[in-house]
Amino acid sequence: METEALLLEARESVEAARTYRRELQQRLKGLQLARQQIKESAALTRDVLEQHFNDLKGTLRKLLDERLVSLLQEVDGIEEESIKPLDECRKLIEQGVGTADELLREGETVIHGVTGEESDKLCSFTKKALHIQLDSLPEVPSLVDVPCLSAQLDDSLLTVVRNQIFNHGTIASRPPIQIEELIEKPGGIIVKWCKVDEDFVPQDYRLQYRKSTAGHFEDVYVGSDTEFIVLHIDPNVDYQFRVCARGDGRQEWSPWSVSQTGRSTLVPHEWTPGFEGYSLSSRRNIALRNDSQVGGVLYSRAPTYYCGQTLTFR
Repeated sequence: METEALLLEARESVEAARTYRRELQQRLKGLQLARQQIKESAALTRDVLEQHFNDLKGTLRKLLDERLVSLLQEVDGIEEESIKPLDECRKLIEQGVGTADELLREGETVIHGVTGEESDKLCSFTKKALHIQLDSLPEVPSLVDVPCLSAQLDDSLLTVVRNQIFNHGTIASRPPIQIEELIEKPGGIIVKWCKVDEDFVPQDYRLQYRKSTAGHFEDVYVGSDTEFIVLHIDPNVDYQFRVCARGDGRQEWSPWSVSQTGRSTLVPHEWTPGFEGYSLSSRRNIALRNDSQVGGVLYSRAPTYYCGQTLTFR
């Protein structure tokens, strides 16, 4: 009897050790999942930050280039508009200089070669000089009357931009909203969520879901409620859910909650087709009386409703 007692105690110790090992392995798995979540979310956050700031740099560079082009075009316009009358005045002066040179050469020739018989040439030259109006000079604007271009650049822009950039973006280690519970329903899943950040004041919530095999999440609900039933769920298929919130008076959404996986093992309710007096919806979950005069019994396809579930008649 003593041997049997020791054997029983040994077996209990072995079973306890097996259970203990299983629990530790489960905790190791949980630790691995937690570490994986941290690593993956950190890598995703880095990618989002790099993409966002690269987009910002590209946009800022584009805006600065556009503003530079606009200012350079303005400089070109002022320069062209201001130079045009000066060029016209220069042409007029150069024309006068050429006329004066020609008259000067002709006059020197007449003066040096004049004789008593060539007084006609001297008289002709004098008349020509009077006709040219050598005392008429074009007006040249002074330097204070013509544009002197300069660039007016406000250095305070750099201070404003620097302050905005230094305060742009934050890193949240935990989202303010988390999914609290997933409840299976026939053909649907009720998703409940709650606030985990006491300082966060939510205004609206946004719920998304996807099949575990799908690539992108889809919006399924936006509103102020803290639970929503997602319908048209295929039975025995894993779905992922995530939720975020928008703070009171803010436009941007908070970080997404940790996605939760759920499934419904309950087959969605369907009415059996083929009974006179009723028309069924495309999913056969809604039956409407039609114009047929024949009445009858409406049967469900299977016993898909149980205690605690609701079937609505109206």
